Amino acid sequence: MKGWLSLRLEKRLAVPRWLEYLTLALSLLLALAVIAVLFRALGVNPIVAYQRIFRGAFGSLYGLSETIVKAIPLMLVGVGLTIAFRARVYNIGAEGQLLVGAICATGLALACPNWPAWLLLPGMFVVGFVGGALWAMIPALLKARFRVDEVLSSLMMVYIASELVNYLVYGPWKGAKEMGFPYTDKFSPSAQLPRLLPTRIHYPTLILAVVSAVLAYLLIQRTKWGFEIRVTGENPEAARYAGMNYFTTVLLVMLLSGGLAGLAGVGEVAGIHYRLRYPQGVSPGYGFTAIIVAWLARLNPLAVILTALLLGGLLVGGDAIQVALGLPVATMYIFNGVILLFVLGGEVFTRYQIRLEWRRKT
Repeated sequence: MKGWLSLRLEKRLAVPRWLEYLTLALSLLLALAVIAVLFRALGVNPIVAYQRIFRGAFGSLYGLSETIVKAIPLMLVGVGLTIAFRARVYNIGAEGQLLVGAICATGLALACPNWPAWLLLPGMFVVGFVGGALWAMIPALLKARFRVDEVLSSLMMVYIASELVNYLVYGPWKGAKEMGFPYTDKFSPSAQLPRLLPTRIHYPTLILAVVSAVLAYLLIQRTKWGFEIRVTGENPEAARYAGMNYFTTVLLVMLLSGGLAGLAGVGEVAGIHYRLRYPQGVSPGYGFTAIIVAWLARLNPLAVILTALLLGGLLVGGDAIQVALGLPVATMYIFNGVILLFVLGGEVFTRYQIRLEWRRKT
């Protein structure tokens, strides 16, 4: 009988837990295998490279502390993205929301340097959250009201925020004592977050990140609104039929997602740099890396704590292999991209099963 074999994707009615974890593990292993091939193509022994990454990130007190420092913004942004992604609202502009949060906190720190720390620091977190939330509301309104693709609109907002930072640090906020560098003046001591010495870990932001993960988990799993978020993400039409307000859900998830990204920006300027710097100096792509954090966590806010530490370790380990093995800076961006590609590919196989069908030739 003549014909041909065809493949068809069929959505699973239910996804068993074991399949989710197995797919995630296989996706990571395949990603590491592909990255190993890339290392070999660059003339580097993959085993040596992976050893350097692990030792650089977790093999010393300094490496571990720097991993936590990198994980703090990834945790805050990643938790926010899990909320938005659960509702199938793809906020790709968290990098811009982080920068706007940093701008708002800097504005308050420069305007009110003599305020006491107990008033100034909470105020910086409040305005940072509001700034990030309002920046995220623009693509949220466009999506909820006019059905504009939020992936494109939120991404374009990143470039606007980046240029706004450049305008400020090269223009009206350029520090008089910074010898021409694109920085603002250093914050007053009352605007600087305390650190866990002798490390750079700004522990108030770390506590805030962990608490936000716990609260986000309870919100999604234990509240009526969290149920609406899950239903909206699984089947928007069914959510509308059940009387759930799609417009409100989109706005609220983007508000929380953008606000948490804004808090990450506050942590960077108040806990690490003590000033606003050029965009890459504030965030070397935390808003984009946090997308991988959220998907690796299977959109579980509690799991974001672990995946943020993992990706933070990769960033620190990436710096180590650049110095030790002479690899270009772009190596870690390739690393992250390959991981994201395989994790998203694994998501397809988790939600869909492959059917083989024999089609007769007519």
